[in-house]
Amino acid sequence: MNRFLAGLVITGLLVTGAFAHGDGRHDVSQQDVTVKTTKVSGNIYMLQGRGGNIGVLVGPEGILMIDDDYRAVSEKLRDALKELGSGSPRYIFNTHWHDDHAEGNKFFGKDSIIVAHKNVRQRLSQVNQIFGQKTVPYEGLALPVVTYTESMSIHFGGEEVRAVHYPNGHTDGDSVIFFVTANVVHMGDDFFVAQYPFVDLENGGSVQGLIKHVGELIKQLPADVKIIPGHGPLATLDDLKQFHSLLVETTDYIRKEMRSKKSLDEIKKGGLPEKFKPYGQGFVKTDRWIEFVYKSYSK
Repeated sequence: MNRFLAGLVITGLLVTGAFAHGDGRHDVSQQDVTVKTTKVSGNIYMLQGRGGNIGVLVGPEGILMIDDDYRAVSEKLRDALKELGSGSPRYIFNTHWHDDHAEGNKFFGKDSIIVAHKNVRQRLSQVNQIFGQKTVPYEGLALPVVTYTESMSIHFGGEEVRAVHYPNGHTDGDSVIFFVTANVVHMGDDFFVAQYPFVDLENGGSVQGLIKHVGELIKQLPADVKIIPGHGPLATLDDLKQFHSLLVETTDYIRKEMRSKKSLDEIKKGGLPEKFKPYGQGFVKTDRWIEFVYKSYSK
């Protein structure tokens, strides 16, 4: 997602047209960031900086990276990549267009081939509205140069890296990236571990689509899969099932309230059952999740 500052309303949002996840309230360039590297399986790693989780495949040909965080983190991310073999990835996949997953394109794009769904290139090249704020288009070198409509594969480092488009979930350009041989999946922001997700209703996202896609993936993925989420720690299939249950149960509750003719404000005032309280402790608070569901199903 874009620079989604904690606290939502507009602590949910914005500095210079972008968003920051987490608890920061100022420009990420002013924050001290340490890039953490976690080995996932074989030659696949998860890196965590300031924004969304990054996937890295290390091979004799160099490095292939999934997402690239904020531009402000790029130098530290480059240094962490050097520890794995090269500070300049040959390929970068963007799972979607939000700054905390794609703004590093502005740094790495001069040396790397950026790959994404066609809607990601479209969004990054134009002005978009998100929570009433306008984004700034990326310059040419930061745009994906290879795009696809449904799926594509890159064979790299002894691995098939397969990107599959899942439309109208988190955004209209989401891809899930499968490391086929290693049994590892990067889900981008279609998966937030143990917290309510952000659904970008203004840019093609929908709660219905997100629930559908996560349900489909649960049926498809093997029990021992390792999942790199968009946000949160390295996860398992059981974690993904818990996330899906959270989406389904809270959505069913909110829709029941909607059918009883309650307004959005009335539903927010009543809140959700107590057992869901821990999931509203992140940057998407309970009120905001209720609003996502209400507006998504009101369309």
